[in-house]
Amino acid sequence: MRGKPAIKRKIQANSKYDDVDIAKFINYIMRAGKKTIAQKIVYRCFDIIKETINQDPRHVFNKALKQVGPLLEIRSRRVGGANYQIPHQVRGERRMALACHWIIGAARAKKGKPMAEKLAMEIMDASKGEGAAIKKRIDVHKMAEANKAFAHFAR
Repeated sequence: MRGKPAIKRKIQANSKYDDVDIAKFINYIMRAGKKTIAQKIVYRCFDIIKETINQDPRHVFNKALKQVGPLLEIRSRRVGGANYQIPHQVRGERRMALACHWIIGAARAKKGKPMAEKLAMEIMDASKGEGAAIKKRIDVHKMAEANKAFAHFAR
């Protein structure tokens, strides 16, 4: 690694829900610096969740992140001329980042509805343990389990 590692910036809590995780989620949704559009999408998504299942959208969102976040992932490592897929435990920050990316990616992959509706459906599905983001988590866990034999290569 060259140079110094980047300094971690503190993200301010979201103004409407006073939650740092929601603020990070808005930043992940944001494209081309259009933060107000990303906020409108997330707030509309939370309104849809509240109308549909009559629960606090923050609890549904946090449950979805907890369900989707992976415990293990694989990383490639070159050992003696061969590349091995080595399973590693996932840190908390990365777990949250992966969960957000998978939920957003699954929502963007759906077609025919506004982003807020697609995102709301994906978050509700994830909180129930269903949906494309959960499938992605299961696939990652299966891959890590299949490569368990190479765990001794981990540092």
